[in-house]
Amino acid sequence: MNHINAILVEDEEASRITLKNYLAKYCPSVNLLGEACNVNEGYELIQKKKPNLVFLDVEMPFGNAFDLLEKFEVLEFEVIFVTAFSKYALEALNLSASNYLLKPLNIDQLIEAVAKVETEISQKLALKSSSILLENLAIENKQLKKMVLPMLDGFEVVILKDIVWCEANDNLTDLHLSNGTKRTVCRTLKFYEEILTDYDFIRVHKSHMININAVKLYRKGKGGEITLVNGKTVKLSPTRKNAFLERFVM
Repeated sequence: MNHINAILVEDEEASRITLKNYLAKYCPSVNLLGEACNVNEGYELIQKKKPNLVFLDVEMPFGNAFDLLEKFEVLEFEVIFVTAFSKYALEALNLSASNYLLKPLNIDQLIEAVAKVETEISQKLALKSSSILLENLAIENKQLKKMVLPMLDGFEVVILKDIVWCEANDNLTDLHLSNGTKRTVCRTLKFYEEILTDYDFIRVHKSHMININAVKLYRKGKGGEITLVNGKTVKLSPTRKNAFLERFVM
């Protein structure tokens, strides 16, 4: 078994103890090298131990996980973020396809996250999603942020402004890009609705979510029809009509 050398950066002692116990019992591949309780201690420990995985609490006193990562010019380790529910944090983490665990910790999710990192390391397919996460946090224009699309043989990074509309495809989602190509991702449309609503995307139909900036024409009707910049026309559900029109009120 290939061991993963890891450290834990978490300010709450009870959370550190719980995670250490879970790792010891359910994730034998993880070799815990040490622990820290704040950003500065975490930085020093990473510099000293050179781990290939860091379990990192998002919110800590005197700085957060992102402050810690910004101290490194190059991120040479994988990260599994640990966080209490935060809409802002989850949107950012999902956009970059980062690995994360929600508090209170779920054993199955922990095992799954560790297994994913182990595969990425062994197959040299490390996503370095944390680098994209930090890049996104530094970009003010919502539409210029990047999103990581997990593919069967790796991943693809797209800029949000290049996504014209998203279409439900059973439990998958088809993302239609401005260059006329399509990407099919193993995520539901509901998943993308939850993370993209604050980035100028809006659900207009049970099967469609559009980029507001890609709207070219709207024709009235019970619900109506929306024509996008690429010529595609999608139906507007009557129940979603008001929310759509409110985005264009001057």
